[in-house]
Amino acid sequence: MIDTLLIIEDEQLLGSELQRHYIKSGYEVIWVQSYSEAQSKLQSNKTDPSLILSDLNLPDGNGLDLLEENHDTLSSCEWIFLTGYGDIPDSVRALRLGAFDFLTKPYPQEKLDLVVRSALRSANAQRRLQTSSKDASLRYNFDSFIGSSTVASQTQQMLRQLSQAPFSALILSGETGTGKGLATRILHYNSTRAKESLVELNCAALPKDLLESELFGYEAGAFTGAAKRHRGLLEQAQGGTLFLDEIAEMPLDLQAKLLKVIEDRTIRRLGSETEITIDIQLIAATNKNLQEEVSQGQFRSDLYHRLSVFELHLPSLHERLDDLHDLVPDIIAEFNIKSGKNITQIPPQIWHKLENYNWPGNVRELRNVLERSVLLSSSDSLSEQWLQLQEVPSGDTTSSTGSSSSVICLPVDGTMGLDEMTGVIVRTMLNKYDNNVSEVARVLKTTREKIRYRIDKYNLR
Repeated sequence: MIDTLLIIEDEQLLGSELQRHYIKSGYEVIWVQSYSEAQSKLQSNKTDPSLILSDLNLPDGNGLDLLEENHDTLSSCEWIFLTGYGDIPDSVRALRLGAFDFLTKPYPQEKLDLVVRSALRSANAQRRLQTSSKDASLRYNFDSFIGSSTVASQTQQMLRQLSQAPFSALILSGETGTGKGLATRILHYNSTRAKESLVELNCAALPKDLLESELFGYEAGAFTGAAKRHRGLLEQAQGGTLFLDEIAEMPLDLQAKLLKVIEDRTIRRLGSETEITIDIQLIAATNKNLQEEVSQGQFRSDLYHRLSVFELHLPSLHERLDDLHDLVPDIIAEFNIKSGKNITQIPPQIWHKLENYNWPGNVRELRNVLERSVLLSSSDSLSEQWLQLQEVPSGDTTSSTGSSSSVICLPVDGTMGLDEMTGVIVRTMLNKYDNNVSEVARVLKTTREKIRYRIDKYNLR
């Protein structure tokens, strides 16, 4: 795509020379000679310049006033001012208004060309970011949280309200696989911060020391192996959103440092003596009961209360089984496109199995099941053969022979995570010992408090 330059210059000789030079350099160039003519061009839908080269003093106005008047509508356009008698206040005002540079005539053409190329790179980068944000906003709209059940509609409405609220922190809770990452993207890309970065970090994926350096960044030489300065994720999220998944896994001493960041809005890189002011929106996600974690001393109460400005609980799939009729066709259509298949038929027996399964892995498990079924189906009908839904998640216990209750079978194909497996084990043991918590704790070699915690966590009462 050819970049468009708008030249605003009332000197006939200089204006025509600049136009000739940049047309020869491969740009589309529009040249105007007055404030009113430039304003007319900028307000028309036909002109969308990537760069404006403007004289400061025009016959009928001032170039700085023109920039100030059009600053909001030309957010991805860079401005370079050219003037024969500019002074320091003018240059300061120009830079405060967002001008790329302020050059005093006469200037070498090579220098102007260098500044023009830099300004165009900046403008194009901003346009790519805006395009990416628009695409993401279309992809992650409020209807992306699919479902027409009452609980799904309530969640959609809460996401809509929260996206318009300038909150500093928010907690997303819910079982694994309920869509906390999706909810975060919906909140970010439909907020006023959509044009800025969304930075994500799984707190359970990194050891403590690495987690701290990734969050806060470090200076060169801060520790062995720190060869150069590294901007932390808190700094990278400047102006945008930081998503901390599995926040309950963050070590307590690091929780204290995060609390200070949220309260003071400043960070200090490891090994640095200076603080950096940040403006971010923080979204923390967890599949644990943070209030229980606080009571057990596993999570700081002050950080919990600071994070829970808003708390949104995402419903599990077994709480909204009616939404399967919205989710299943949508997910199949997605995998049809990816795999080049054309699955259009879902037999009644498959619907029966889908609707009578407990879905411990929630929507993530549903996606995995349907992806496998679509990829391996050999006709336009979804194959029952590849569903491979386990009976264990509904609370039943089976042995390898199918007749003994002394063995619990758990799937190892990735459809069930550690938390889901733990829930199945505790549920099975409670059934076996008639809800005798003390006996279950004795058999599992743990404490009654931990069994009660898991009863509440997995809603086993």
